Amino acid sequence: MTKEIRCFGCGAIIQSEDEKKIGFVPKNALEKDVILCKRCFRLKNYHELQKTDLTSDDFLKILQEIGNHDCLVVYLVDLFDYNGSLINGLSRHLNNNDILVLGNKRDILPKSLKDRKIEHWLRRQLKESGIKPIDVILSSGTKNYNLDLLIDKINEYRHGRDVYIVGVTNVGKSSLINSLLKHYAGVTDNLITTSEFPGTTLDLIEIPLDDKNYLYDSPGIINNHQMAHLVKDEDLRIIIPKSELRPINFQLNDQQTLYFGGLARVDFIKGPRSSFTCFFPKLLKIHRTKLGNSDNLYNRHLTLMPEIESIKDINEMASYDFKLPEGKIDIVISGLGFVSVNCPNANVRVHAPQGVGVFIREALI
Repeated sequence: MTKEIRCFGCGAIIQSEDEKKIGFVPKNALEKDVILCKRCFRLKNYHELQKTDLTSDDFLKILQEIGNHDCLVVYLVDLFDYNGSLINGLSRHLNNNDILVLGNKRDILPKSLKDRKIEHWLRRQLKESGIKPIDVILSSGTKNYNLDLLIDKINEYRHGRDVYIVGVTNVGKSSLINSLLKHYAGVTDNLITTSEFPGTTLDLIEIPLDDKNYLYDSPGIINNHQMAHLVKDEDLRIIIPKSELRPINFQLNDQQTLYFGGLARVDFIKGPRSSFTCFFPKLLKIHRTKLGNSDNLYNRHLTLMPEIESIKDINEMASYDFKLPEGKIDIVISGLGFVSVNCPNANVRVHAPQGVGVFIREALI
């Protein structure tokens, strides 16, 4: 039986029969030592993404298959978008395998924030989510942060087993593995395909750990709570932060509104004058206006960019009403950013596209 060949960029099984299906490579390219499928080649060289017909169910099946193995699971969560990076029923899917949690994108959070505080916050959030990790590490794949600690912990906890890295789309799994390949194996050419597009990795990618064990990069689980699944491809660069968040502070009176591009809005309906500190990607413009003018402002469109093409009227968005609890909290718009505020008993309304997660939580910063 011929051993199947996989694309080193996305993990798809290589085939030369159907150019429209994943894993396609022309027959004259099959003799190369390392094969990159047409989709990854176009993405790497031309920043073009070929859509696939894979669904979230296909990716969940891969997660359940991981649960059939006795292994160490490294679960990446996005410190910038914790709620959007949760995988519902993770422990059940993984059949209670050991889970090492990696809080990724530490470089996006302000440097002034102490690691110890972030780690304690993350452990509390995991406990509320029913996840019991054997350990928690903060990391940044793009900045090589805590890579030595990660390798040490993987070797400590894997006990001669394979290691699977899991997480939702855009959490940074492939970027982290590429950093490990560069840092420890001196690999510079045959790297995993990465991009801001959700769903770049399509199947398990196998990387040797030793003579008999492997580290596997798994496809990102699609979480439709995230804004990235709704915006145009060219707008992904606006909503996915690439550098440290710089807080933008607004002193708001009630009956004022903050628009985050044309993608979401927070209305301060009732409460004393308060500070609303915004943590959003720096390319995303924040616009303040009076609540009475806010609907008309959205419906003029081009004033607020980027926008969701399918939404022509602000009333087509979902709205969520909150009475804020005691203490400092974050108002979270999944995959876009969050607003920190300390205004007990204030009334706030959040508008976001249908399906995008909107939450309040214990303040991170």
